[in-house]
Amino acid sequence: MKAHAGKITVVNPYDLKPIGEVALCEWRLIDSYLDQAQRLYRDRDGWLPAWRRIEILKNTGVLMRAQRDELAYLIADEGGKPLIDARIEVARAIDGVELCAKELSHLAGREIPMDLSAAGAGRIAFSSHEPIGPVVAISAFNHPLNLIVHQVGPAVAAGCPVIVKPADDTPLSCRRFVDLLYQAGLPEQWCRFVLCDIPTAERIVSDQRVAFFSFIGSAKIGWMLRSKLAPGTRCALEHGGVAPVIVDDTADMSAMIPSLLKGGFYHSGQVCVSVQRVFAPRALAVEVAENLAEEANKLVVGNAVDENTQCGPLIRPREVERVAQWITEASAQGATILCGGKRLGETTYAPTVLLNPAQQSILSRQEIFGPAVCVYGYDSLNEALNIANSLDYAFQASVFSNRLDVVLKCIRNLDASAVMVNDHTAFRVDWMPFAGRRQSGYGVGGIGHTLHEMTQEKMAVIKI
Repeated sequence: MKAHAGKITVVNPYDLKPIGEVALCEWRLIDSYLDQAQRLYRDRDGWLPAWRRIEILKNTGVLMRAQRDELAYLIADEGGKPLIDARIEVARAIDGVELCAKELSHLAGREIPMDLSAAGAGRIAFSSHEPIGPVVAISAFNHPLNLIVHQVGPAVAAGCPVIVKPADDTPLSCRRFVDLLYQAGLPEQWCRFVLCDIPTAERIVSDQRVAFFSFIGSAKIGWMLRSKLAPGTRCALEHGGVAPVIVDDTADMSAMIPSLLKGGFYHSGQVCVSVQRVFAPRALAVEVAENLAEEANKLVVGNAVDENTQCGPLIRPREVERVAQWITEASAQGATILCGGKRLGETTYAPTVLLNPAQQSILSRQEIFGPAVCVYGYDSLNEALNIANSLDYAFQASVFSNRLDVVLKCIRNLDASAVMVNDHTAFRVDWMPFAGRRQSGYGVGGIGHTLHEMTQEKMAVIKI
């Protein structure tokens, strides 16, 4: 991504060749969008009925199916996600749009009993759901289509006007999705695409006309923006983690290694719940690390638009530099590098497996968001659990074991919003709750959960 003369040039992150341009929006235009969104929300007679929103979302899904190959290529070209995974992202995004339409049937109110005491007698009451108001969504680069669907789709389903700002590196997929919504019948004023500089983004987020703020990205930026919200603005934040995996001596190695490989090196580790810290019994740790390194060495690194690529570039050259610094530091502090540990070019870094990095190293404490997995030996399960829970971040975790007591202990004791059993930490389906704890996030994601977050409940009490 390169900014110049009021525009951003989008580049392929592998060869840094330009693939498109997007104009930056000035505050004057965005201010008019916010005014328009507020007027739409206040004009209750003009709200889009549920049947119309369902029709638009279903039409959008049909259009996306017809363009699935183009969408996958766009994801790979601007975001560096290998085509094999980009195609899966498109399939998920299509399912997500259709799920938004289906979830509207579950957006139902309920009866509230009134005659439980004499004070309420002679009354009936029921609740209904209304759109919360104008939504502002700021998104991340790593799933440039599916994350947008998760933020914009529920807003459209709920009947909220929405302004969406994608990541500067990957705006083309978002712009294409918004255009598809228009083609599907959504009036343009109900969804606006904007790209802007950081001060303007802060101004949007802190505006008192914003009813709900949806953010996916780094914890540092997310918590900073939350601190600037106007009184009354609700929000949902999705940040990263330093995902832990607990392994015991009954784990099925032949099934576990491929799972850890996928969970650790999918999209070159640029996933908020990517496998990063694997804890194995001390007598088993070397074997786990060596087996993982053997498979990681076979991964094909290259341009994401090439069919054979399994690990693409990092999103920017400076991220390659940062990953290199972290791994060099871990090595200097005693970690053994079993594979990788080197730049492959300006934009790529070799898939890396490290054994026993120091707990004080940055690689053991912070999310690397790059192609590196650490394996640690432990002497007791309690020790492993304590170290796994010792950070300020808590998102998804996993345990590999064939012992029920170990599985249940890990489910109970791991500080995580979800614990995967005999599966990697990056597993997700789009209807499940998806939430970070502590500094890893605020609120609950997942299509249905986000839809509910973007509505508010109203109760009617009728005296008979």
